Amino acid sequence: MLDTHGRKYAREVIVKGAELFIKLGVEANGVTKLAFAVGISSGVALFFNLRILAVLLLWFSGYLDAVDGEIARKTNTTSDYGALMDIVFDRMVEGSIIAAIAVNYQESRVYLVFLSLSIILSMTIFLTVGALSEKRGVKSFYYQAGLAERTEGFIMFTLMILFINSVEIITIIFTGMILFTALQRMREGKRILQ
Repeated sequence: MLDTHGRKYAREVIVKGAELFIKLGVEANGVTKLAFAVGISSGVALFFNLRILAVLLLWFSGYLDAVDGEIARKTNTTSDYGALMDIVFDRMVEGSIIAAIAVNYQESRVYLVFLSLSIILSMTIFLTVGALSEKRGVKSFYYQAGLAERTEGFIMFTLMILFINSVEIITIIFTGMILFTALQRMREGKRILQ
């Protein structure tokens, strides 16, 4: 929801970042890899209970994740492989946060399993609708908006990290948001694909 409706407010900062990397000669895929490394570092910081650092690294990785796409558009270097890296790396960063919490807070593991399953379900619907829409002649990869997009995920992960004593209730709420998004996407998919 915030990615879809709020991106215009962050656009100027994203464009400036893209222009800086272009000036430095860094390609979009290079920034994608940097975003991944920073994002995984967030999970590592959380493993060592460096929670503020984990949050800062997570959000910086998200910023870089937006910048890489802007670079690709500005330099006309968008690619299917870049999109693949972006989607896979995003899930791996999320997985690193979930794993770090699971290792350090064992009582939350069952809730984290359900969170992971909800992410898998929602992403499966998202990717399948995108792939099938493309086969039906839709111009480009079809992006399905929903209640829980990347920014909402970062907000919820931030709450999980900072308010670790309430991680179970935050995880339940986050799981509910993702499942609601999956239902939104399934309903929209039915409308598009029938």
